[in-house]
This record gives sequence, structure tokens and C-alpha cells, in this order.
Amino acid sequence: MSSIQKILVANRGEIALRIMRTVREMGIQSVAVYSDADRNAPHVQYADEAVYLGPSPSNKSYLLGDKIIELSKALKVDAIHPGYGFLSENATFAKKVTDAGLLFIGPSASAIEIMGSKLAAKKAVSQYNIPLVPGTEEAVSDIGEAKRTAKEIGYPILIKASAGGGGKGMRIVEQESEFEEQMQRAVSEAKSAFGDGAVFIEKYITSPRHIEIQILGDQHGNIVHLFERECSVQRRHQKVIEEAPSAVVSPQMREAMGKAAVDVAKACNYYGAGTVEFIVDEKLNFYFLEMNTRLQVEHPVTEMITGKDLVREQVYIAAGKKLSFSQNDLSIRGHAIEVRVYAEDPKNNFLPDIGKLSFYKKPHGPGIRVDDGFAEGMDIPIFYDPMIAKLITYDENRIGAINKMIRAIEGYKITGIETTLSFAKFVMSHEAFRSGNFDTKFIERYFTPENLNNTFDEEEAEILATIAVHLFASDKNKSKPSNIDPQTKNLSNWNKRRWNG
Repeated sequence: MSSIQKILVANRGEIALRIMRTVREMGIQSVAVYSDADRNAPHVQYADEAVYLGPSPSNKSYLLGDKIIELSKALKVDAIHPGYGFLSENATFAKKVTDAGLLFIGPSASAIEIMGSKLAAKKAVSQYNIPLVPGTEEAVSDIGEAKRTAKEIGYPILIKASAGGGGKGMRIVEQESEFEEQMQRAVSEAKSAFGDGAVFIEKYITSPRHIEIQILGDQHGNIVHLFERECSVQRRHQKVIEEAPSAVVSPQMREAMGKAAVDVAKACNYYGAGTVEFIVDEKLNFYFLEMNTRLQVEHPVTEMITGKDLVREQVYIAAGKKLSFSQNDLSIRGHAIEVRVYAEDPKNNFLPDIGKLSFYKKPHGPGIRVDDGFAEGMDIPIFYDPMIAKLITYDENRIGAINKMIRAIEGYKITGIETTLSFAKFVMSHEAFRSGNFDTKFIERYFTPENLNNTFDEEEAEILATIAVHLFASDKNKSKPSNIDPQTKNLSNWNKRRWNG
């Protein structure tokens, strides 16, 4: 087994900080990377070492794979953890890391490559009895033949980019007269977003649920699943609320989905943490959608119900250790829910909002977890994803977790920017969500900005009162002499080395 003494986290914000916390508990040193926008970010302050990458845009900083590898070698790093986003599913980067003699805390480059292409993934899993949505097995090249296939499948159909994700390069076609125009748009968007215009056709399931299975595999052929996550509350094909377990998955369905997910992992000799995503129709038939070859944003809900630290397991697997538990050792305990707190205005079509976190107070209490990467007084940069934090609650049952989430949302005080907290409270309070009777059309069916107009009247008054107390305390402190050196007061570790390479 390889010995890991130092890990560079090639990411930023809440996920970088979350990884570093586990790394520290394991007695391993961490190295942060940062751009101009993140120079004073909490993940930079928390790490044992911090190294400057470049200007704020990600293509000049967090996407500079070669530079990250060079810095890792110079700092005598043993392994690189990519987090999610940025370089996490870049097969070329993963291969370069291992070619440089470093450990990549993730799957093999070949597994990333296979599962990074939806067509290659479908081909790889075809050797197993895994349910697939009816559609083409190859990229569409002939419009006439594609039209005939679409007619056989039956409208509505979905045109999807093979290299796509996040809803890009995806077009719903309701009838044959729209086919050619939507095909051209899908190909054009796929080329623009991914540099690959390959698209394929699938039957469009009109009101699906989005349910995924967390898997872990070691480098010795052992693979387990850690049950499912319900991720059906989405906007623009992006998840906004997740929970584990799902309210509609029976023990029999869970076992079948778990087996299918393990088989998907076997199809590409997978090791590390990964997620197999399925779409589920109104009759609870499930179909393989894709595999994400990285840690997921929503991994905390799985950690809460299984008691397993997925980052810790990732590090052990990368070091060559065998899984320390089997499928029979795993069980579901309680229920967990995660809401993503975005700097977006739900009253204005969820448009991103930038500004300063003028007041920032996190909720506390048993069963409440906040994974964030910001602190009061910080600016929300325009260069990255607008997620401020992930708010997670845990209770012994689903309704308990929902009610705890409402309390946690009410205790989360943020001013200076608009956030999605009011929207999250709306979801938690809605009968469709509370009953478990919802799908990916939840927002389309139930949400309008008007729903929020009267939601926070009492809370706004409470926020104003809290801010008044906060400002009063700040004014009092200003009158007191400070014995903190202003040059060092922002440093959590005064002897930290800061590299500006």
C-alpha cells in the first residue's frame, strides 16, 4: 500500500474545505490552491500549505492541470484530490497525474473516459442485464435514419449529447416536424459546450424521478453500493434538493438498483467513489442514465445514513487498501436531506446574485450539518458556481428530517445577497414533497415567485433584529483596543507557508 503523507486538493470552496477536514483527521497534510478571488478564502486559511494558481477565471487557475501537477511535485505531494467540477472528470488530467508518479484520488483514466461518453457507457454496460432507456446505440449521423428510429421509439423523444451533462446539448422533440431543427440545435450546442457534436436519441420519459446509487470500489475488485439518493427536485436539469433514502424505493427495488449500479462499476473496472444515476418512470421502472466518476455534491446525505466518511474511503482506496466492509455490513439508519444554498434570486427566475455576505450566521443543533466555503464579509465571486453552502439535516425518519430542515433554514441568516433558502423552505413545506409524491417536474408544476411573497415576513423581522444586535456589538468592539496584529489577524495558522509560484 502506498503511504500518503500530503494531499493537494485541486479545488476550492466548500468541497476543498470538506476534503481537508477529513485529511487532517487522518493525520495527512493538505495543500490548498487558490486564485485571486479566493486569496483569503476559508479553505486557503485551513490548509497546511497554500499555493497561488493564477487570476480568478477558472481557465487561468483551477483548470491549469499541468501547473497543478508541477506544483504538486515541487511541494512533494503524494496525491491529488480533484473534488468535483473543474478537473475531476478529466481523463487526460487523471492520466497525467499518475504518469507524474502521483496518486489520483479517483478512478482510473480509462473508467473516466468510458463513463464520460454516454454512448461508450451504454456500450460498456450492455454486457450486463442493466435496464436501458429505448434508443440508439450509436451516434446519429443520418437524419433520415434518425427520423425513422424516432418514429419507431415513439414521440416524445430526447436528443442528447454523448459528452453532455447539466442539460447542455439536450433537446426534447414532441413531434416529427420539429426533429431536424432540434437536432441541429443539439449538435451545435454539444460542439460549443463539449467540443464533441455526437448526439443520440432516447425515448423521453415525461415525468421521471431521478434516483442515484452511491458505489465504492477498491483496486482489488471489491465493489459495494451505499444505497440510493433521491435527486428529483431540479431546475434546468440541475439538482437543488437531495435526500437519502428515497421515499418510493422499496427494499426489493433498492436491491435491484444496487445490483445494477455495482454491475455498471464492474463494466469499466471501477475503483474509488462513484455514482450511478437512473431515471425512474411513474410505474417505478428504472433505467440507467449515466455514471459520475467522482464524489457528488450530495454525498453528505449518504454519509449521514451509513456512517461512512466517503472522502476517507477515497483516500484509503487510492492508497491501495481493500474495502474494510462488505455489502452485508451496510445498513440504512435514519433519513437525511440536503438543500443547496445558492446565491440566486428565486423571485427572479433564479438569476445569480453577487455581492458581499454582509451578515452570515449558520444554524446549529443536533442533526444539522453545514458544508460551506465562505465567511461573513466575503464577496461572492462571479467566476464560479454560485453555491454558497450545503445545508444537511438528519433525523430518525423523513418527516423529522424535513421539519428539522425547516428549522435550520429559519436559523440560517444571510444578508447582502439573495439566496435560495426561501425556495428550499417552500419545497419542505409543500404537500407534494412531504408526501413523497413528486418528480423532476416539481418546480414546473408547483413553484412560482409569488409563492415566496409572504413566506418570510416574520423571519425578515427576526433577521433585522439580529443584524441590529450584531451591529451594536460591532460598534462596541470598535471602541476597544485590539492586541491583534492587523497583518496576521486573518491567518488561522501563523507559521503556514504561502507559495506564490
